Amino acid sequence: MGILYLVRHGQASFGASDYDNLSELGHRQSRRLGEYWRERGMTFDAVITGTLKRHRQTWEGIAEGLGLADREVLGWPGLNEYDAEAVIATIHPEQLPKPDSPEKYRHHFRLLREGLGAWMRGKTAPAGMPSYLDFLAGVTTALDHVRGKHHGARVLVVSSGGPISTAVGHVLGTSPETTIELNLRIRNTAITEFAFTPKRHMLVTYNTLPHLDGPAYEDWITYA
Repeated sequence: MGILYLVRHGQASFGASDYDNLSELGHRQSRRLGEYWRERGMTFDAVITGTLKRHRQTWEGIAEGLGLADREVLGWPGLNEYDAEAVIATIHPEQLPKPDSPEKYRHHFRLLREGLGAWMRGKTAPAGMPSYLDFLAGVTTALDHVRGKHHGARVLVVSSGGPISTAVGHVLGTSPETTIELNLRIRNTAITEFAFTPKRHMLVTYNTLPHLDGPAYEDWITYA
């Protein structure tokens, strides 16, 4: 039986002009995860990442923490995140103000939750994005690849909250509403673990942060 570890990227630059970059804390979260695994003798037989900058940066931090030199990594576009702004625009065409207060953050995520539900049900078509069925296929083909190519291996995937929660929802057969809630609660550099055989994946853990356990890291836990 193989083990698949899915890691959400470190904290990105929410509210900045370019979200697709890790913050300084995001870099530290990523390195800390690699250090945690190095302390436990963890190695991976294969590494797969989405092709966004924050995915690559997160893997680079993990590799640094692990003490690894360059190694082959498979980039998988189907593990890239949906465009949250495009999702929200389908139900709220007016541009949102910068989320610089708790109420604005809550408003942003209320709209995102509603927009995701409409997209997943095929009621909207966010600009520049695939249909939800095609987005789902991008995730499930990655899972198929892991089962087909890495039986019995230890595999790391670095991606985003949307693809990871979609993978969990697919494996568990959850409703769209449950998949959305899984998505919106996943934390930066959180680990989700699947056991897998050539026929199926089985959820072992979801959204865990063992590398940030303890008072020294209580301010490192983030969601966006």
